[in-house]
Amino acid sequence: MRRFEWRDRIHSLDAEADCERIVQILGTHEFPWDIEQALGLALYRTYAVPSIGELLGHTLEFTERTQHRYDDTALILNDILEHGFGPGRGRDALRRMNQMHRSYDISNDDYRYVLSTFVVMPVRWLNDYGYGWRELSDHEIAASTNYYRKLGQHMGIKDIPETYEEFRELMDSYEAEHFAYSEGGRAVSDATLELMVGFYPAWQRPLVRPFTQGLLDDPLIKAFKYPEPSAFWRKSGDAALKLRAKVVRRMKPREEPRWARMSPNIRSYPDGYAPDRIGTFPQGCPVPHDLRTRGVPGTGARVPAPGQAVAPGSVGTGPAGTESAGTEPSEN
Repeated sequence: MRRFEWRDRIHSLDAEADCERIVQILGTHEFPWDIEQALGLALYRTYAVPSIGELLGHTLEFTERTQHRYDDTALILNDILEHGFGPGRGRDALRRMNQMHRSYDISNDDYRYVLSTFVVMPVRWLNDYGYGWRELSDHEIAASTNYYRKLGQHMGIKDIPETYEEFRELMDSYEAEHFAYSEGGRAVSDATLELMVGFYPAWQRPLVRPFTQGLLDDPLIKAFKYPEPSAFWRKSGDAALKLRAKVVRRMKPREEPRWARMSPNIRSYPDGYAPDRIGTFPQGCPVPHDLRTRGVPGTGARVPAPGQAVAPGSVGTGPAGTESAGTEPSEN
């Protein structure tokens, strides 16, 4: 398989009609690791909006059951991407996400902002920051934008931007207006960073935290009231990721897809899962909660049994009152 064969296949597809397939190729063949990091950073940014960070902190799910929330986010979004918006496992995941959304009073403006981070941050990571082994084309950016517009419609979000440029303007203006310190946002940020550090071997952990914080931009650092990263960590993180991009460019293309569900960092459901039975049930849902889980000390989940073998964030941030997945999309 030629190095740019997937790119060529993408450009033979329609950016609107085939947006789901294009995003699948980008996320599982071309840039699986990069897009995972970018979407994790996208959700992490939302903690710096007090109305979002305080809500997530208040639930305690993101500070006491951080591993579970990481896993549920990745798995639900994976099932939607892998199986699509139609009947089946993808629609079950959509319905589960919308059920969680209805449990909280969240503004449509916050929903639009969260959606904008999903559209914008992969482009920033790959193109603007230069961390991709190649840049996304305008055709690919349009397809990704169309995919997330479709997701937003299924979530019942109103007034969804139509173009990438509109999403970018929305994200930047919303952050400029709303980024601020909140105790809840800081608590969720701390818990998320702790979880991410725990993904690495013990000897690497003292380096992972400053490396990660060195990748955070100044508005995020100020919103969480973290110490300003040193110039060394700023330059080291940037240089390391750009070096990785050069190495990946010379690697063979990935022929088999790498779905998020395959990540060794996802640890909560060793016996498998059903998308309609994971996530939070804050209103006493009658669904039986008998899935055997294992957790990581410090996350609030149960500790692993002996011999058993983690794009931080929240699944549940959609408008209260959203209809379950499978209904007709809302007009925007």
